[in-house]
Amino acid sequence: MDYLPLPDNAARQVIDSMTVFDEHRRVQAEARKYVGGMYWKRQGEHEYLVKTAPDNRQQRLGPRSPETLRTYEAFTTRKRETEARLRSLRDALKEAERLNKAVKAGRAPSLMVALLQTLEDAGLGQHFTVVGTHALYAYETAAGVRIVQGALATQDVDLLWDARRRVQFVTDLERIDASMLRVLQRADPTFRRKEMHNETAINDRGFEVDFLRLVPVKGDPHPFRFSDDEEDLWPVQAARASVLTDAPKFEHAVISATGKMALMHTISPRTFVEFKRWMAESAPQRPQIKRRRDLRQADIVQALLDEGLLTLK
Repeated sequence: MDYLPLPDNAARQVIDSMTVFDEHRRVQAEARKYVGGMYWKRQGEHEYLVKTAPDNRQQRLGPRSPETLRTYEAFTTRKRETEARLRSLRDALKEAERLNKAVKAGRAPSLMVALLQTLEDAGLGQHFTVVGTHALYAYETAAGVRIVQGALATQDVDLLWDARRRVQFVTDLERIDASMLRVLQRADPTFRRKEMHNETAINDRGFEVDFLRLVPVKGDPHPFRFSDDEEDLWPVQAARASVLTDAPKFEHAVISATGKMALMHTISPRTFVEFKRWMAESAPQRPQIKRRRDLRQADIVQALLDEGLLTLK
């Protein structure tokens, strides 16, 4: 067998921790609507309702009136309730992560999970899709199985950048005032751009992050560096990347051996199977040893689909 079902206690913990993780993400997104604050500011003979942003920007919403009073009360009440719920869920998430580790609920590489969470925290997760071998960690978690280690072993993760959303990406990156390389260094300070491989970041243990993109279309700048930082990374064109960019997406949390969790954005299992079969049979200059692994991975995911253990989302 190329995969085995999770033990019952681990399977139960995965279900429970996914519930906590999903609710934490939902409430965290809700809490972002209430960042900053509101207060009443007196100016001359009048009072005005002012909304503040985290960067100290202020917006005057109008003079004190029944309408602005309702706005103030609704905002402060909802902000207080949401923050209280988020604090409680943070505690629940820590406990879920502790139990994940105790029952060995996950085994995704810790650095990969840290990278995914770093991208989400930076507001950049939506711009990148995990393609290649590491997608199997999302599939196996969703299916409640363990895929054999031999089909998983790899020292690099491929992140497909959606060049079609370049303007939004640049805006999001400028908002956090960082280069893409510096974002990766939040997860591991030893990441550096690999010599002679501008699309690759590598850490001091040889783990690589490769940034891929589809072939440029008319009006799409190429080559493209993620930021103005001369040390930053340049996504490289990948064969048939348009197939992966246009593919239906699959999202699922993954769990590391330490119990930490992060959301993985990847491609649908069916697209994974089709692409891996193409890699095994038709990709030019593909080493034979990688072709065999591609075919094995395709067969594993197809079997999970055939058995109904993995469903399309």
